[in-house]
Amino acid sequence: MKDKVVIITGAARGLGQKYAIEFAKIGAKIVFADINSCSDTENKIKELTDNFLNLSLDVTNYESCKSLVSSAKEKFGRVDVLVNNAALYGALKSSRFEDIDENQWDRAMNVNVKGMWNCCRAVAPIMREQKSGSIINIASLAALYGMPYAADYATSKAAVLGLTKVIARELGKDSIRVNAVAPSMVRTDSAEEFLGEKAERGFEVISKGQILQKTLEVDDIYGTVLYLAGDQSKFVTGQTIMVDGGSVLL
Repeated sequence: MKDKVVIITGAARGLGQKYAIEFAKIGAKIVFADINSCSDTENKIKELTDNFLNLSLDVTNYESCKSLVSSAKEKFGRVDVLVNNAALYGALKSSRFEDIDENQWDRAMNVNVKGMWNCCRAVAPIMREQKSGSIINIASLAALYGMPYAADYATSKAAVLGLTKVIARELGKDSIRVNAVAPSMVRTDSAEEFLGEKAERGFEVISKGQILQKTLEVDDIYGTVLYLAGDQSKFVTGQTIMVDGGSVLL
């Protein structure tokens, strides 16, 4: 991955920040972006490399996504990897499916589905031109398991799995790989915000439903993303890799 150019969305904190740090550690050139400030991520990346670009991004706005890709190309000359990580999660209010606020439902679809689509279509032209690239869409166990009291989030992540398969088929002839990673609930600030005061109990219940009965931590997932980004997975596309401790056996 040395000198590969990697775009990571939703990189202000949590998983996105972790992905950026780990790619920087192995010599990649990092473009990290979020609608929120990435100053904390930048401070951490500065300790590892000078080859980075910190940008503001609204994934619901296609022009913002195109600008991100254009800036990456202008600075580094190419884009090798897109980690499509930006999503609404912690900000969503948990409730029965029939009680979900309609505006919240629309926001979840706008960010979690349209945002992924926007980033994919923004990066596709440069990857087609290169005849190479890897797109990694971050999905969720919720898409396959059916997460109670989170129909908006689970539905949006199920859409990501369908989108991944379609784009993989359409971009394959250009040697562009498209895969999804579907983790169970990771111990992040967003997960704790979503679970609220019941966070520890929630993590305990989830871990007991897994073959590997422990909570998924941030350090447990980035290796799968690095694998899909690199040449070790050069014949892997259209796949969903579960990082869920054995909650779902495909």
